[in-house]
Amino acid sequence: MSQWTEDLISVEDAGTLDGLLVQRIKRTPDNLAYRSYDRPSKSWVDYTWREIGEQIGRWQEALANEKLHPGDRVGLVLRNCPDWIVFDQACLGLGLVVVPLYTDDRPENIAYILEDAAVKLLLVQDAGRWKRLRTVVPEEGSLQRVLVLDAGADADTLAQEDERVRIVDSWLPATGILRKRKGDPHELASIVYTSGTTGRSKGVMLSHYNMLSVTHAALTMIDVYQEDIFLSFLPLSHTLERTGGYYLPVMTGSAVAYARSIGQLAEDLQVVRPTVLIAVPRIFERVYGRVKDQMSHKPKLVRALFEATVSVGWKRFLSQQGKEGWTPSMLFWPLLNKIVASKITSKLGGRLRLAVSGGAPLSPEIAKVFIGLGVTILQGYGLTETSPVISVN
Repeated sequence: MSQWTEDLISVEDAGTLDGLLVQRIKRTPDNLAYRSYDRPSKSWVDYTWREIGEQIGRWQEALANEKLHPGDRVGLVLRNCPDWIVFDQACLGLGLVVVPLYTDDRPENIAYILEDAAVKLLLVQDAGRWKRLRTVVPEEGSLQRVLVLDAGADADTLAQEDERVRIVDSWLPATGILRKRKGDPHELASIVYTSGTTGRSKGVMLSHYNMLSVTHAALTMIDVYQEDIFLSFLPLSHTLERTGGYYLPVMTGSAVAYARSIGQLAEDLQVVRPTVLIAVPRIFERVYGRVKDQMSHKPKLVRALFEATVSVGWKRFLSQQGKEGWTPSMLFWPLLNKIVASKITSKLGGRLRLAVSGGAPLSPEIAKVFIGLGVTILQGYGLTETSPVISVN
């Protein structure tokens, strides 16, 4: 990347999470916002901030006809995609409270959350997901409307059988205007359910300011630019990905690409070539395990070069941190980086300048290898109740 530019939206200018997106559209309407894989055409599709705003307007037009009031709860069971963002923003802009749900959660647990949060409208990925849910979701409960995103014969049948069901394609109007409001930053924005130490999942109540302030605070620790591109694969229903991989890029004007699946992550890293990655230790452990296995089959000289590269890279890192002084071995870093480190980091796309690990501790051994190869890894600790960041090294 030849040029890096900052365009940070302040918490005060944003006001609310929907206000944050309105500000982003106003500042950089034609910049790349999101990239996702379209399965029917088997191609990657790009969306600008302006286009996302137009889609939000369509959703708000349709939602306004659903007899919902500010403060009402709406839920979604959706894989990571631009529609997740559009639905979230459309609801927030109407003063609704978003309840995100995990796509792989048990139907019984989802049904409990829907009733506990008094969710009135639910967006689901496809007909199959609603088929599994409707057997445990009572018809006399709070749920009034079910929206099915993916169209198809099964979805049409469900819509005919259940008057609550609508297919998104036919439910959405052709056009709509993005609504702008002056909402209260301290009003409830989302209820995020998290597993407690005992019993049922607990609903954590987060305000707009909770998530905005933590997002902004994270940007006092790291520099993120308009030219950055995030690769998103952790579920948006978790606050780590939602705050760090969704609201933060909106605040900075960075782009986000949505991985197709964990199984296709290695291929997507090559296609997207991200500059920022938010992950859990398991991802780094998998890459480390693969590198370690490959090295075990290499000649002794190759293994020695790899170990020398990690050792020199680690010393270089400590020197940059002011923890150790300069050593002559660092003179070899450009060469070691070219013949060893860059060959390995190319598996991560070759442009990765920042990785964040959270959700569980990353072992010092694995962290040392990645940092030694020139990959900056930050470890974060947090809780859903803190939106979620508490500390970052």
